Amino acid sequence: MLTTLSKDSVPITREQDVVPFRNRVKEVALKIGMGVVNQTKLITAASELVRNMLRYAGGGEVRIEVVSTGRETGVRLTFSDKGPGIADINLAMQDGYSTGKSLGLGLPGAKRLASEFDIKSTVGQGTTVTIIKWKNG
Repeated sequence: MLTTLSKDSVPITREQDVVPFRNRVKEVALKIGMGVVNQTKLITAASELVRNMLRYAGGGEVRIEVVSTGRETGVRLTFSDKGPGIADINLAMQDGYSTGKSLGLGLPGAKRLASEFDIKSTVGQGTTVTIIKWKNG
């Protein structure tokens, strides 16, 4: 069973919000004793997802939580936006696919960096991406 130990919410409305958000994620990862390699993976995935949220949805909100299974502690990030949504999630999750002018590595790259990854999207309503990076995994 997953228990939430702490939570915080960060609005993302412009490019200038990205660095303070990344710093907040790093603070939370440090607080639970996450190692440098896993911190780097978490922050890189978070950066990709927050930039996607800005680029495709004009911003949104990120919930930052410390979660525990009792045996393992981690950081869960939930990116929520009210953007156009993703019509074909399977296609969007393929390396190289992009509706913008990017390399198309954001979503699949973030999934590879996270311990757990979930995406839900409704066209015309928005997208929610949730990742968890466990302290030791």
